[in-house]
Amino acid sequence: MSATSPARPSVVSQALARDRLGVPSVIMFALTAAAPLMVVGALVSTGWGVVGTTGFPLAFLIIAVILALFSFGYVAMSRHITNAGAFYSYIAQGLGRPLGVGGAMVALVAYNLLQVGLYGAFGAFLSQLLAEKADVTIDWWVLALVLWLFIAVLGLLRVDVNSKVLMILLGAELIVVTIFDVIFFSHPAGGSLSFEPWSWGALQDSAGPAFAVATTAFVGFEAAPVFAEEARSKNRTVALATFLGLAVMLLSYSLTSWAASASMGVDATVGQAQQTLDQGGPFFPALVAASGNWASDLGRTLLITSIAAAALSYHNTTARYAFALGRERVLPSFFGRTRARSGAPMAGSLFQTIIAAATIVLFAVTGWDPLVNLFFWLGTAGGVGVLLLVAATSLSVIFYFARDSRGESAWSRLVAPILATIALGYVMWQVFDNFGLLLGIPPDAKNAAVWAFPATYGIAAVIGIVWALILRGLNRQDYEAIGLGARANTARIETADAVEVR
Repeated sequence: MSATSPARPSVVSQALARDRLGVPSVIMFALTAAAPLMVVGALVSTGWGVVGTTGFPLAFLIIAVILALFSFGYVAMSRHITNAGAFYSYIAQGLGRPLGVGGAMVALVAYNLLQVGLYGAFGAFLSQLLAEKADVTIDWWVLALVLWLFIAVLGLLRVDVNSKVLMILLGAELIVVTIFDVIFFSHPAGGSLSFEPWSWGALQDSAGPAFAVATTAFVGFEAAPVFAEEARSKNRTVALATFLGLAVMLLSYSLTSWAASASMGVDATVGQAQQTLDQGGPFFPALVAASGNWASDLGRTLLITSIAAAALSYHNTTARYAFALGRERVLPSFFGRTRARSGAPMAGSLFQTIIAAATIVLFAVTGWDPLVNLFFWLGTAGGVGVLLLVAATSLSVIFYFARDSRGESAWSRLVAPILATIALGYVMWQVFDNFGLLLGIPPDAKNAAVWAFPATYGIAAVIGIVWALILRGLNRQDYEAIGLGARANTARIETADAVEVR
C-alpha cells in the first residue's frame, strides 16, 4: 500500500497580500518616506549649503498647495483604478499605453535614485556619531551595507510587519521633532523670531532648486494608491492617507525648517551650512548642539533611524512598481511574482536590493562624497523624476474623466487637475532652468551632471514608449493588459477570445 505525499505549498504567488493594511499603516508608508527629521536634518540642512537659501518654509507651502490640488484628481482616479504601479497605470489609462510605459520607466529610475541616495546619508551620519561617542572609526559604506542587509530582509517579509516597524520609528521621531521645535522657537537668535524664510525675497533667486528640494521632501504622499491592493476599505484609506499625509508633512517641514534657521540666525544659516559641508561633515550635529547633550544625542540617533525608515519605505514602493510591470509583462513576468507566505513582491524586492548594493560599492570605490553626491544629488534628482510623474498624472486625470465622468465632481475631475497641471508646469520650468544650481554647480561651470540627470529621464521615457510600441506588434494580449493591474490576466483572455472570433 502506498501513500501519496501532500503537495508542498508554492513559495511564489502572483498576487499581493489582501486586506492587511488599514489607514494608519498606509499613512506610515507615506510619512516615513520623507520623515521630518530626515527632511530637515539631512535634506534641508544640506540644501542650505548647496542651494544657498533659507526660503524652504515658503517653498514647502507652495508645493503642498500644488500637490493638494493634484491630489483631488489623483484620489478620484484611485477610486476607479487599483494598481500597485499607481502613476504608471494612471498615465496609461489617461494618456495611452505607450506614455504609461514611458512613465513606468521614469518611475523606476526616480524611486531607485531616491532609495539608494539614503544610504549615503545613513552612512555619513552614523559614522560621525560612532566616531564621536564610541571613538570607533567605520567607513560610511560599511554602515550603509548593514542597512542594506536589514532592508533586504524586511523587504521579503509581510507588508504589515514593515508598517509596524515604520510606525514605531515615526512615532518617536514626531515626538522629538516637536521637542526641537519648542527649543528652537523659544531661543531665537537675537531674541526675536524672523519671518524672512516665509518671504518671496528669500526664495526668488533660488526658487527652482528650492522647489525641487521641497518636492523631494513630499515624495511619499503619493504612496497610498501603491498599497491600495493590500489595504482595507481602499477608497477611504487612500483618500485619508493622501490628504492627512500631506497636512502632517507640511506642518512638520515648514515649522521645523523655520525654527531651525531662526535658532541659528537666518543670516548665518547658509554660511554655517556651507562651512560644515566644505569640511566634509553633516550639518545636523551643529544644528542641534544648542539643545543640550541628551536632546542632541537623541535627535541624531532618531535622524539615523528616520533615514533607515525612509529607505525601507522607498524600497517597498520601488518593489511594487517592478511587481506591477512584471504582472502586466512590461518587464519579464518573474517580476510579477510574490512570496506565497508573505505576499511580498519577491523579484521586485531583490531587483531593488541588487541596484542598491551596486550603487554603494560604486561610490565606495570612487570615493565620491556620500552626503552631497550620493544623498543630495541622487535624492533630489529622484524627486525631480517624481515631479515629472505627478505632472503627467495630473494631465492624465483630465483626459481619463473626459471620456466618462464616472460620477466624479467637476472640481475633482477637471478644475483641480487643470490648476495643478498649470502650477506643476511652472514648477518644472523653474527646476530645469536652474538645475545646475540645484546641484551646487555655478552657471558658467561645465559639468556633465547638469544635463545627465534630466537626460536620463528622457532616455528612460523614450525606451518605455518604444518598448510599448514593439509590444503592441509582438503580443497584442500583453499590450492590451498594460495599466490594468489585477485585471491584466482577464484582459489577456478577452483579447485572445476576440482574436479567435475574428
